[in-house]
Amino acid sequence: MAKIVAVTACPTGIAHTIMAAEGLEQAAKTLGHDIQVETQGSVGTRNTLSDDAIAAAAVVIIAADTRVDTARFADKPIYETATEPAIRDGVTVIKAALASAPAPTAAPAPAAGLKIVGITSCPTGIAHTFMAAEGLEQGAKSQGHTVKVETQGSVGAKNTLTAEDIAAADLVIIAADTQVDKTRFAGKRLYETSTKAAIHDGAEMVRKAIAEAKVAGGAAGGESYDDKVKQAKAQQAAARPGVYKHLMTGVSYMLPFVVAGGLLIAISFAIGGINVFDDANKGTLGWTLFQIGAKSGFALMVPILAGFIAYSIADRPGIAPGMIGGMIASAIGSGFLGGIAAGFLAGYIVKFISDNLPLPRTLVGLKPVLILPLLGTTIVGLLMYYVVGEPVAAALATITGWLKGMQGANAAFLGLLLGAMMAFDMGGPVNKSAYAFATGLITSQTDPIYGPMAAVMAAGMVPPLGLALAAVLFKNRFSLDEREAAGATAALGISFITEGAIPYAAKDPLRVIPALMIGSAVTGAIAMVAGCELRVPHGGAFVLPIPNAVTNLGPYLVAIVVGTLVTTAALFFLKRPLEAKAKA
Repeated sequence: MAKIVAVTACPTGIAHTIMAAEGLEQAAKTLGHDIQVETQGSVGTRNTLSDDAIAAAAVVIIAADTRVDTARFADKPIYETATEPAIRDGVTVIKAALASAPAPTAAPAPAAGLKIVGITSCPTGIAHTFMAAEGLEQGAKSQGHTVKVETQGSVGAKNTLTAEDIAAADLVIIAADTQVDKTRFAGKRLYETSTKAAIHDGAEMVRKAIAEAKVAGGAAGGESYDDKVKQAKAQQAAARPGVYKHLMTGVSYMLPFVVAGGLLIAISFAIGGINVFDDANKGTLGWTLFQIGAKSGFALMVPILAGFIAYSIADRPGIAPGMIGGMIASAIGSGFLGGIAAGFLAGYIVKFISDNLPLPRTLVGLKPVLILPLLGTTIVGLLMYYVVGEPVAAALATITGWLKGMQGANAAFLGLLLGAMMAFDMGGPVNKSAYAFATGLITSQTDPIYGPMAAVMAAGMVPPLGLALAAVLFKNRFSLDEREAAGATAALGISFITEGAIPYAAKDPLRVIPALMIGSAVTGAIAMVAGCELRVPHGGAFVLPIPNAVTNLGPYLVAIVVGTLVTTAALFFLKRPLEAKAKA
């Protein structure tokens, strides 16, 4: 039985996150393994992994569609995938994760009586530094070795190693989460690890150090370690889906601003009417709520999107250039598309500078807080003003004009496309692309367009609603578990959580997914042709009673009902009865 820890996360932090966790837990139980899964969602982190659980794990599984910080798993093999494989086939994910982990090898029995020196250090230089020193000392002494540990903390170096200590040492152990100067250990057998390893099991860490230590070579040794770190980061980056994950990280941080701003705008319309933003209403509650939602909440959407796309690519040094690039995109009218461009520009520019700008050791500390943000912001800002901004703004204006002028067949085609995309992977990349497109249009500060948002939300509600109705009407086509879950599935549908359809689609994808796409496409087409508009980006049926939130509410409800019935009918014709399957 293997011990496994896992983290699941998705842009919205709701359905995919929880369903991926359940998929992994059920798969581990089936295979006889012990697993603990941490979920990182919109309501915060749940079932947080403890240090003890991480230390005992044979492998770490990251099933996520957004960026997940893996720093705490520094010494563990990490297997990365998206949430969808964990939902659909958790058994295969766990088998692949265990297969990717290096087989444990028995370390040779260490000789007793070694002289060991060590250094411990952590970013704050307080608790972890001294706890790691204590763990290293106890671990070495328990095996009959002598040890001296230097602590590099916030109050300076304590118990400093002398030249004589180092010269007499058989082994050097560095347990640190920060950069430590290793030039004084040239020619010594040296082993590096994190403070966490020394704290959790000092004795095991010492045994591993004796078995795996390599001779340090002064400055060259330091460069070799940096190369290893870069190589490990490159391997982790290669395991991620790349551009999609960076975009979805930005979207996940952007969504709370969009949802809060959109709902406040809808409430302001309910209080003061559709023209609540006019100066004649200045100072009223409705006008004030509109200012909070539109002028503050929506105004931050593009900078947050750009900033966290850059963060996903280049870590924290990318945030400032990304957000400033996003502000420029808003200012010059390139909007949502300009924000995406600014985020990717900032991320890759900062990452390139970080990887290719050599600095003396004395200036390394300035790199993330001064050099990278300054250079990145300057380059991104100039590119946005002189190169990227105007063409993207022109493209956005062209798209906006085309969308505003769409009628008849053109509107129907866009509705069919957006609706089918919403049902294709139910919260996956295609679904989120359609949603991000519609959200970007309604949050434009200059010329918002609300029609695609109406089509997207209606089409996203239809798959769970159609499945729930089909499970009630056509019982012979669904298992007992699926029929019992129909009520919960319907509740997810009216809440605009398309992921509620995934458990049904996962069992019979070739028949269920086409049926869902047909129904959602019909809904999207009806909503667009009828001229329905939606001024809020989320909320499902619960935002429909808000006055002026939906334009042409009657046809909008008809679109949802018709799409649900079409989905149900398509499921009847495409999905075979369970008895027939069993005989076949």
